[in-house]
Amino acid sequence: MKHARETKKQSRRAATETGALSVLEAWFAQRSWQPFAFQRTAWQSYLAGESGLLHSATGTGKSYAALGGPLLEWVAQHPREGWADRKTPPLTLLWVTPLRALAADTETSLKLPLTDLGLPWAVGRRTGDTSTSERQKQQKQLPTLLITTPESLSLQLSYADAPDKFRALQAVVVDEWHELLGSKRGVQTELCLARLRQWRPELRVWGLSATIGNLTVARDCLLGAGHSGRLLAGQLPKRYEVTSLIPAEIERFPWAGHIGLKMLPQVVQAIDGARTTLVFTNTRSNAETWYQALLEARPDWAGLLAIHHGSLDRGVREWVEHNLRAGALRCVVATSSLDLGVDFSPVEQIIQIGSAKGVARMLQRAGRSGHQPGATSRLLCAPTHSFELIEFAAARRAMRKSLSESAGDISPYIEARVPYHKPLDLLAQHLVTVGAGTGFDPEAMWAEVRSTYSYHDLTDDEWRWTLEFLTTGGQALQAYEQYRRLVLTDGWYRVASPALAKRHRLMIGTITSDAALLVKYLNGELLGTVEENFVARLKKGDTFIFAGRVLEFVRLRDMTVQVRRAKDSTGALPRWFGGRIPLSSELAEAVTEVLAEPLDRFAEPELRAVAPLLELQARWSRLPSHDALLIEKLVSREGHHLFVYPFAGRLANEGLSSLLALRLSRLQPITFTIAINDYGFELLSPDPLTIRFDEEVVRTLLRPEQLAEDIAASLNAIELARRQFREIARIAGLVFPGYPGQGKTAKQLQASSGLLYDVFARFAPDHLLLKQAQREVLERQLDQHRLRATMARLQQGRIVICDISQPTPFAFPLLVDRLRDKLSSEKLADRVRKMQLALEKEAARERRR
Repeated sequence: MKHARETKKQSRRAATETGALSVLEAWFAQRSWQPFAFQRTAWQSYLAGESGLLHSATGTGKSYAALGGPLLEWVAQHPREGWADRKTPPLTLLWVTPLRALAADTETSLKLPLTDLGLPWAVGRRTGDTSTSERQKQQKQLPTLLITTPESLSLQLSYADAPDKFRALQAVVVDEWHELLGSKRGVQTELCLARLRQWRPELRVWGLSATIGNLTVARDCLLGAGHSGRLLAGQLPKRYEVTSLIPAEIERFPWAGHIGLKMLPQVVQAIDGARTTLVFTNTRSNAETWYQALLEARPDWAGLLAIHHGSLDRGVREWVEHNLRAGALRCVVATSSLDLGVDFSPVEQIIQIGSAKGVARMLQRAGRSGHQPGATSRLLCAPTHSFELIEFAAARRAMRKSLSESAGDISPYIEARVPYHKPLDLLAQHLVTVGAGTGFDPEAMWAEVRSTYSYHDLTDDEWRWTLEFLTTGGQALQAYEQYRRLVLTDGWYRVASPALAKRHRLMIGTITSDAALLVKYLNGELLGTVEENFVARLKKGDTFIFAGRVLEFVRLRDMTVQVRRAKDSTGALPRWFGGRIPLSSELAEAVTEVLAEPLDRFAEPELRAVAPLLELQARWSRLPSHDALLIEKLVSREGHHLFVYPFAGRLANEGLSSLLALRLSRLQPITFTIAINDYGFELLSPDPLTIRFDEEVVRTLLRPEQLAEDIAASLNAIELARRQFREIARIAGLVFPGYPGQGKTAKQLQASSGLLYDVFARFAPDHLLLKQAQREVLERQLDQHRLRATMARLQQGRIVICDISQPTPFAFPLLVDRLRDKLSSEKLADRVRKMQLALEKEAARERRR
């Protein structure tokens, strides 16, 4: 009898869900669409109570695959005839996004079916851009569907009424999960999800990802320890067209970044041939440069050309996004602020300035054009030096392989994202956040934290150390009251005072950089923010380029840079934290695979263009390859050079160059000057090597034993750890940046964190945050995992040592990088031209002989 009742109940539920499905299908048909198979699978999986990760090419309908399940469930539970009279339902669906620009676009996309179907759902955003009035409205009741960021979600959890606000929550969707994974923002998301699961045990969590190499890890990290879920692939093949602009003249002795604006006429022509174009650069400074150059080349594009990056004022960014979406702009020059899943349908082509440095990033940016199911994404690449043509061709090959081959969970062609492993600075911040809200029982909270992927093996000692750190400040800071942030009352930990809770809420988050200063006209109009280290070099009357305008610096007052329009048309460019992107392992391997091919068999136009460069490299030395380490030895007027080409990316090459320099100095007293790029490094000494330098010695230098210790000894490990500790101290709440409008300067923050570092190093050398700083230097700054893998690869391969009589094409950019710090840009360009001319003359003489 019971079985019969259950069967009848299931039948009614199935019939109701079928009716709800017909409503959603009718909406698709109304827009001349049809649900894809993977979307239907995602809906059914959600309705069956499952969580998971959906990965699919960008622009193939992932958002509606994630929205459909919660929408169908609500429609099935609420008869349509009562919708008009219903009050707005409480928060049902939480949508977490990594970017503010993505939040605005997501709101527009998700509102579409809800409005068309007449659902009484309210949709809202809660990010750093949300107005004060909207925040006050949300304090009373959150919308049915809330789009937010990890930081804003964490902030919501810091209030005592958070459980009530989330009482009806059914699902969380984490958009662009690959962008959060591998950062502390991803760990912050994990901790927030663990908190929500305590209140809503049946909560369903779905992640959306367009490009990622380690899918199982990505899913497990999202869902947490002990939680299973689906790994769902979109079945739509995405078409990409990737082509390159070829310089009229290929320099056989290239150097990084100097071609740049030489490609301007071709870029202008390409923009002129499309309705709307997105031009991507890798840095905000380059975005400002290209915007100015395009406007000078085509002044008739004024009003049709725009710039977009994260330091611009919200109003400027939203204006650009709105007009780009409306098809009112011909071109937007942007950085990563627009390279995620923002739907700008009018965009016909993407132009990438310089190498994207990774296959996944190239796929991601290409997907910003043709951002609809079945459409072709078009990417045009403009090199900033000759070697980037090889990277373009290699990345295109890797893209095709990743799209055409089923490589299982770990794709050898797409970069993986490595999650952080139990960062205690973020754990301390999260515990204060929870303490400011509901408070917590220590044993229950320990279990909750250990339910996350990143903290699944958090030990009892580490947990108790963190609690002591937050309640007493630890051994070194126990005399200072401001570091006693939690108190234990009746077995529960809570924030010590309302004032501390208010102060803590201003520090929630993991994004740290130099102090940001507002940039305003004298009349008060806000343009955006620049970092303090740039402004510190400005004098009254100096000009600089920002927000696409040439500005004159007037004064710095109350953390605000006051400016006016400059009469000059030129100015300095601000430099922002985090400029250079290292070449990924996957793209580096793809490049060396290209170099292993016979030059006369090159089919791609990029490779045919650089063939003369590679022929000269092979004639004067050898071509680098993945299975052999090429080392070039040169004696010049400057001294004795070793050029080494591991193709390990800038971060790993930095560690490897310092390691080899240290180990060589142990074999003979010698000092080196070091230059580094993505392909290799140069060791320059005024003195010759007196030891035998052959394959056997090189293998000894590359031994993996004592790697961490030797890296620490070879670099200024203390200073690197001190620098990393600044970030950790801010995240852990040890350094307060100040109240709005009263912020501390970067020098003050640096002094505060530096003093704390010295105190811990002297009085608490085993302090776990010090250990974390040292670990993050090795793992994140020097890419120790990649360094170790590179050394193992080089140990197994051949060692090729070549004596050369002049710098080769691969050695030349390393020479230039070393000179870059000594000379102004104009003097450097003159010096490089003379060097190039001399080498070209030598090549011509050799050809005649």
